[in-house]
Amino acid sequence: MTHDLTRLVEHVRHQSRACHELGSPFYGVLLAHVADDVEAGGPAADVLRDRAGDPGPSAVALRLVGTAHRLALAGQAPDLAAHLPSTGGDGDPDAAWPALRTLLETRAAEVRAGLELAPQTNETGRSAALLGALLHVVGPEPLPVRLWELGASGGLNLLADQFRYVAADGGTWGPDSAVVLDPAWDTVPGAAPSDLSVIERVGGDLSPVDPTTPEGALRLESYVWPDQEARLARLRAAISLASTVPVRRVRTGAAELLDSLELAEGALTVVWHSVMWQYVPRDEQERVTARLAQLGALATPTSPLVHIAFEPRRLAPDGDYRFVVSARTWPGGQELLLGEAPAHGLPVSWGTPG
Repeated sequence: MTHDLTRLVEHVRHQSRACHELGSPFYGVLLAHVADDVEAGGPAADVLRDRAGDPGPSAVALRLVGTAHRLALAGQAPDLAAHLPSTGGDGDPDAAWPALRTLLETRAAEVRAGLELAPQTNETGRSAALLGALLHVVGPEPLPVRLWELGASGGLNLLADQFRYVAADGGTWGPDSAVVLDPAWDTVPGAAPSDLSVIERVGGDLSPVDPTTPEGALRLESYVWPDQEARLARLRAAISLASTVPVRRVRTGAAELLDSLELAEGALTVVWHSVMWQYVPRDEQERVTARLAQLGALATPTSPLVHIAFEPRRLAPDGDYRFVVSARTWPGGQELLLGEAPAHGLPVSWGTPG
């Protein structure tokens, strides 16, 4: 094997282990078969060969199985669908592998085309971190809220105030909703107001998805791992909700989106994002940080700014990456580390990460 194919095998095996750890044994087993096939020079190697040099964050393994999943969800790969839990199949990943291998052999060009699409799950579970952080900092009588999201995908997390949150201790927050995050938190944030008035919802993304279209909904569903049926049910409920709540979706990078943002008198401007920062180039990260500081310097008690993030970060130079919930508020610019959660956002444990 070439050096790049060796790296590709290592990447697929790493993703297989990650899927096991993150609650998808189906993809854990299926991707192990894909890795073996790449190593053996089979059809998976042929399909992925041109992407073998891609960096790890491009998630080529998830692009592959996401493309196959999309075909199955659309009724275009019935032999594979017979084994996917998301399509009513038997849930047997070993039995799914021959069907996937045949798909890679017979529809290689179609699968390669699908590899051009970056995974976009628009994970609604991360709203627990984002909305929960906002409830920590808005105070008992919050101003009307303007929500701006970086890397928003389909903008479903801009609907976070429309979801129902159930805490492990039995507390709840939010309206009656088809989207229920349970358990969302260990406890409802202590200073949470009873409700929020969100007056603006803007999401920027380099490749925004419109979840109110059949094509957009299918794309988002295809990147949910097929044995994580609760995640898929939440996503479908949020997609249904999206047709009733206006969101402005903008095709733009993070820095460019913030260049167009100004504070508003009598409103709280919130910029938030989740599990996207590592995909932003370093120079653009610096532009985003500088623009937030610039806006923060203009913030007043009647036109405040909050930056909320749910991102992997090291809390010590030699520590492991942890998914940390943070909020920085202006005036003042103080950052609060509020809690941490699993990668998909549920449940959030509040308190300064130790």
